[in-house]
Amino acid sequence: MDLRKDHLGRELRLRGRPSRVVSLCPSHTETLAWLGLGDRLVARTRYCIHPRKGLASVPELGGTKNPDLDRLLELRPDLVIAEKEENPKEIVDALDRAGIPVYVTEVRSYQDAVNTVRDLGELLGCAAAGRELARRIEGALIPLRLLAEPLRVAYLIWRKPWMAAGAGTFIDSMLFRCGFENVFGENAVEAAARYPELEPEALLKADPDVVLLSSEPYPVSEKHARELRALLPRARVELADGEAFSWYGARLLRFAQTVNPLLRRLESAPPPAQ
Repeated sequence: MDLRKDHLGRELRLRGRPSRVVSLCPSHTETLAWLGLGDRLVARTRYCIHPRKGLASVPELGGTKNPDLDRLLELRPDLVIAEKEENPKEIVDALDRAGIPVYVTEVRSYQDAVNTVRDLGELLGCAAAGRELARRIEGALIPLRLLAEPLRVAYLIWRKPWMAAGAGTFIDSMLFRCGFENVFGENAVEAAARYPELEPEALLKADPDVVLLSSEPYPVSEKHARELRALLPRARVELADGEAFSWYGARLLRFAQTVNPLLRRLESAPPPAQ
């Protein structure tokens, strides 16, 4: 019997190396596949879409917030991997009651993400591969272009109401690594909420230099960018790759090459006309 603790300090008992694994977090699913563990996955959520080819034969269980619990139990996995922010506590509690080991991660920063890659490798019996992926992630961020001058940014993830990524989020950590100052970060009035809901007046008061409209989870378009440009004529409004800023694990290998063009545009473009 292998006794371990997850990121929340919860104990779980594993009977040998897990061979029937369910991942309820898209970032972790992609990371497991990168580590060569795709053949151990017996289920995933419908948002676990990367790598597309490698997951085609892995059954879906619904969303991250409402996976089909009955179907999950029928699969009799010997390990479920969950994420505190992605998956409701009620799901984890139900699996606990059913005697299914659940390893819950908590990724709130870049360093958490790197450490989690190592943790997953060790948990699943491929510690060397986990360490190697973590090393490659750290190396992949070396070419990240750092803004020469900090820009005050609002990173919006939802519409009706507008919602922003605030302090203590993985997104906030990645914005900081690019040289942004998050206007809804730890020094903001709304910082008590990790994802504050915002009235237009709050956006006006924050007066960001840049607004980044995330491509997920809300399906933003140029129409929403025009709406914000009308509201905030001083700000530069850009559509941002939500996977780059909010997926951790193996996805971080592509962070610099995805985000550098955005950072170059922001530095080279003249400020909007006043």
